Amino acid sequence: MKAMSLGYHDVTDNSKVLQGYRALYRLDREDFRKHMQCIRDRGQAANVRAIDRLTEWKSDEAPAFLTFDDGDLGSYTCVAPELELHGWRGHFFITTDWIGKDGFVDRAQIREMRERGHVIGSHSCSHPARMSKLTPEQLRKEWSESCAILSDITGEKTRVASIPDGYYSKEVVKAAAASGIEVLFTSEATANIWIVDGCMALGRYFIQIHTPPAVSGAIAAGAAWPRLKQTLLWEAKRPVKALMGETYFTIRKFLVSQVLDKKRAS
Repeated sequence: MKAMSLGYHDVTDNSKVLQGYRALYRLDREDFRKHMQCIRDRGQAANVRAIDRLTEWKSDEAPAFLTFDDGDLGSYTCVAPELELHGWRGHFFITTDWIGKDGFVDRAQIREMRERGHVIGSHSCSHPARMSKLTPEQLRKEWSESCAILSDITGEKTRVASIPDGYYSKEVVKAAAASGIEVLFTSEATANIWIVDGCMALGRYFIQIHTPPAVSGAIAAGAAWPRLKQTLLWEAKRPVKALMGETYFTIRKFLVSQVLDKKRAS
């Protein structure tokens, strides 16, 4: 089994300029609309699925899952309406400590999105910078408490989640499984699926502010080259992140600022 899972973050009509790492993943609504149209233009409209309605699929299928991390307000105001225009549903992973804060969805909006058919999942409580470094007790708390909060909002068990900031480890998945999570989206740049303690783990290909819309369409269609480029980059970053620890965030902040400056100047 394979899946072409695409990872997005915020989409907005707001012209306010964001700073820092999260700005790298913030798409303008019109750009996002182009990404979605490219997926449709590649003939993938029927292939965009919701994981809660599809726990198994044929070996020759590769469904496309559209995922959105953090729980930004744009999930409700921009993303959900755009997806619904295509008849699609998304996977919205909520950082529960941020619910109702400025720029993030509130409880009523989360409940409404679920009622409209979108998948609501956990993105932890606090969005820890290095989740793989947490203790087993801390991991269980991040998963179990966030799932409990979301279950209280939606009125159903929270079974789906995604890992913050891409810090994957087997311990992170084991803790998720112990908290009742059945499907966990990672940041591994792969279409492969693997099982840890009964929890299905899926990789994702992430879309950034400079990513051409055609790339979303190509990845959803299973094109090899754009996926391979992300995989090679991810594998190159993995040992650097492990070796440099907290220093990695300082270097990342500088590199992101360079990318954003070039984007704004273009």
